[in-house]
Amino acid sequence: MTDSERYSRPQEDAGERLDRHWNELLQELRLAQTGTQILFAFLLSIAFQAKFQDADTFTHDVYAGTLVASALAVGLFLAPVSFHRVVYQHKLRDRMLPIAGKMASAGLVFLVVAMAGGVLLAVDVVLSRAVAIIVTAVVAVWFTVFWYVIPAWVRANANGG
Repeated sequence: MTDSERYSRPQEDAGERLDRHWNELLQELRLAQTGTQILFAFLLSIAFQAKFQDADTFTHDVYAGTLVASALAVGLFLAPVSFHRVVYQHKLRDRMLPIAGKMASAGLVFLVVAMAGGVLLAVDVVLSRAVAIIVTAVVAVWFTVFWYVIPAWVRANANGG
């Protein structure tokens, strides 16, 4: 059984299903965009703090990687909206949805990187660097388990298979 068949409703036609899937994706993106944009704005402000400018190279490198990951996540979460604007009224939703879904999934990967980087930056200030790295690794594993491993397990075991 394909995903399309599994998630179709008997009373809806292909166009209605595409509309429903698009609306579901938009709801997911609304949640992801807000937090990611707030994180990005917060990260932008850090670079202009006098104390941060005196930080070591490791901190600056982590900051730069985190800022870039956050920017890429924002870009990927907003990309489906831009995509929709460009193809609007050209009857391309069937082609747009799979691509927009991949953009959202890639955005989540960059969001995990940005979240881990943000945790590393903050914990490195209050604890030793070694502890900060361990805490960050635990946080990254936690995100990976809840965002990817559990959903993959559920998907693999859906309908007895």
